[in-house]
Amino acid sequence: MDLFLSKRNVILLYALLALVYISGLFIPLMEHDSAAHAVIAMRMYLENDFIHLYKGVEEYLDKPHMHFWLSALSFKIFGLTPWAYRIPALIFTLIGAYSCYNLAKELYGSNAGHISSLIFLSAQAIILANHDVRTDAVLTGASIYAIWQLVVYINHGKLLNAVLGSIGLGVAFSTKGQLAILMIGSALLCYVLYSRKWKAVWSWKVLVGIITFLIVSTPMIYAYYLQFDIYPEKLVYGHKNVSGIKFIFWDQSFARLTGEGFNSNNTDYLFFFHTLLWAFLPWALITYIAIFDRSKELIKIRFKYKKGIEFLTLGGFWLVMIIINLSKSKLPHYMNSLFPVLSVLLSGYLVYLYDTSKFKKLRTLLYVQYFVIIVGSIFVIILVTYVFPASYLLLIVYAILFITLVYYLVRKMELISKIIIVSVLFAVFVNFSLNTQFYPSLLKYQAGLNMIDIIDKENINVNDIYIYDDRNSWSLNFYTKRHTPALDLSQVDENKGKWLFVYDKDMDKLKSENVTWDDNYVVPHYRITMLKLPFLNPTTRNKELSKAYLLHLN
Repeated sequence: MDLFLSKRNVILLYALLALVYISGLFIPLMEHDSAAHAVIAMRMYLENDFIHLYKGVEEYLDKPHMHFWLSALSFKIFGLTPWAYRIPALIFTLIGAYSCYNLAKELYGSNAGHISSLIFLSAQAIILANHDVRTDAVLTGASIYAIWQLVVYINHGKLLNAVLGSIGLGVAFSTKGQLAILMIGSALLCYVLYSRKWKAVWSWKVLVGIITFLIVSTPMIYAYYLQFDIYPEKLVYGHKNVSGIKFIFWDQSFARLTGEGFNSNNTDYLFFFHTLLWAFLPWALITYIAIFDRSKELIKIRFKYKKGIEFLTLGGFWLVMIIINLSKSKLPHYMNSLFPVLSVLLSGYLVYLYDTSKFKKLRTLLYVQYFVIIVGSIFVIILVTYVFPASYLLLIVYAILFITLVYYLVRKMELISKIIIVSVLFAVFVNFSLNTQFYPSLLKYQAGLNMIDIIDKENINVNDIYIYDDRNSWSLNFYTKRHTPALDLSQVDENKGKWLFVYDKDMDKLKSENVTWDDNYVVPHYRITMLKLPFLNPTTRNKELSKAYLLHLN
């Protein structure tokens, strides 16, 4: 056990975080990407085809196979359920936490271990990535595992660590392509440059590691070859002669940098700097303080090597942030795999402040956390009492969590201990409230999901359901365990007696073409990943809603 956290407090914090992660397992699937990725994996599982990637009827050339393979395997073991889809993400998050623990100990000593893993597990984007599951949880866990093992190899020269690190690198690459190489390579490059440990690089063991990486990556590369490269006549996203191998080694990353082939052309070159302010809550503000202080210290010594200072976390952060902010295609979750690196950086910084008796700085950091906790708690209380009012039973549970937080806020203890404990308890209070009340209430406005209740209640045969014009409802597809086929207006006459799922923006088109129906069901609909204040306000919410229909064609 480390110097700052008693065994009882460590067990309490991990147990409460486990409660948060378990509660997130059972939230219904959220559109767009999470439900869409679940459907891609579902198709693999149902058709027992682990080579071809399809998103709906289109061949899918974007994310590599590993995330989908793991999810399909989980379906085979546990069944076709939302929580089974999330199991690989949870496993790799635990791997990430364990890797943070060990990397922090390697770089900063035993006192930093639990601090680093607790920071990582309580970070907002990491918790979110375990119920709104995309490729990022697997990428994040595999990336920090690779960094940890390869740092141990650099420091101690053991072949086993080089091999294990290369396996992690191969899994990360097979999950999200060259973004994994960027994240891992940037951190390791900065570590070697500053520590001058070139001997480990110029070793036959590195060659073994490269071979291991290629072996691990080969199944994904070969699957791309079988789906795309041997069929140059295939039309993929409007183009022929598409190479899956060229895509994963070149096009994927450089297309994102230039924005070519992507709808977004984001020229906000500070995007990920302000995204970090919410994505790395509750640690974001004090992490920026740590980054500023560490950067100032290195500039002061002119980047000369000094024992007890490492450049892996700080250099890796700056190098990756500069590159991804220059990219024309930006989404918040692109930076998730930076968060374990930042967890290690912040844990080392906190231990450094304690070891050098900088208690004034620690007190300042605690006051910053007080501000974050007060503002965040008010926001969450509004969400569960006004925006989507919770039941009395849930409110009692939230009150217990909040009272526990307040107890530790007023209790006297070491400054560093209080910073860690109250920040984690705050993250638990926020995310358990979101997982058990806010997100389930929000999903009542996801049309495809809620139409499932009607389909089950009315015993409608799912094989008789079509969707208008291939607009896709990924949640409808997942919960009916099939790809809902598209139906255009020219096919209506030959499909009388069938059911048509349609959004209200297309209803006028159906009426203008004299499409008729003798029965229908309607559910509210809102694009829940694009929240706006008028929707969150119960008094104006209905004005923001659209509708979706299930029409019985006659």
